[in-house]
Amino acid sequence: MAVGESGPAAAPRKRADARRNEAVLLDVAARAFVESGVNVPVRDIAARAGVGVGTIYRHFPTRADLIVAVYRHQVEACAEAGPVLLAGGGPPYQALARWIGMFVDFLVTKHGLAEVLQSDAAAFQTLHAYFLDRLVPVCGQLLEAAASVGEIRPGLDAYELLRGVGSLCAGAGSDPRYNPRHLVELLIAGLRIQ
Repeated sequence: MAVGESGPAAAPRKRADARRNEAVLLDVAARAFVESGVNVPVRDIAARAGVGVGTIYRHFPTRADLIVAVYRHQVEACAEAGPVLLAGGGPPYQALARWIGMFVDFLVTKHGLAEVLQSDAAAFQTLHAYFLDRLVPVCGQLLEAAASVGEIRPGLDAYELLRGVGSLCAGAGSDPRYNPRHLVELLIAGLRIQ
């Protein structure tokens, strides 16, 4: 047996593949939740992902497990995007505006997830704390960068901004004439120093 043919060398590759497959499932589930609600049948998510229902249940034994995993996956994607956008070389205000757009996309899914998760208050509170711990510092970093180059007013509070954006997004699904993205764009434009 040659080195690397089996055993420890093969395991990390499988773990990387499993993580990649899980990320694909979570992305597909998130889109399905946005389009069809969090009660979309698991078989529909599996079909969209091109896998069997058993594959989803191997990764996420219950619907609650899938919902929590989607929530955490989206929080992580949003948190990781902030520094990447900031390092992209464009103006910090542009990075902030793009990140807030991603945050809005996340919130559209989050509100549906929150409705389901609130039946377990302790789990919901844990996820909400995780959400704040991961996203408030990223927003703060983007605000500070834009303020440091004079694009926006200094001293804006990241928590307050995220809370305001969240409030604007709260009614997104209940009224087809209500477009929270438009109002959030106006809010973010109002941060600029003219």
